Amino acid sequence: MWSVLWAAVRSKAPYVTFPVAFVVGLVGYHLERFLRGDPPPAAEEEKSISEQREDRKLQEIAGKDLTKVVSLKEKLEFAPRAVLNRNRPEKS
Repeated sequence: MWSVLWAAVRSKAPYVTFPVAFVVGLVGYHLERFLRGDPPPAAEEEKSISEQREDRKLQEIAGKDLTKVVSLKEKLEFAPRAVLNRNRPEKS
């Protein structure tokens, strides 16, 4: 008789545990909200990380003269020798 009872409990467990878990979660949610109180209203929505990064980059380049850039010829001097000077003749 016990084996039939346990088999029935095992097969009907999801139908019993879901409503119980739902009620426990609902009560816990409302109890926590009651104890903590309502959250303060947000004055302004927070910017995302990417928006903050873009704003910071714009502020960094705001005072710079963007027309003065390093030429590609000068940039090549800082590249690794093994890659760029392999097939290029030496400077005289």
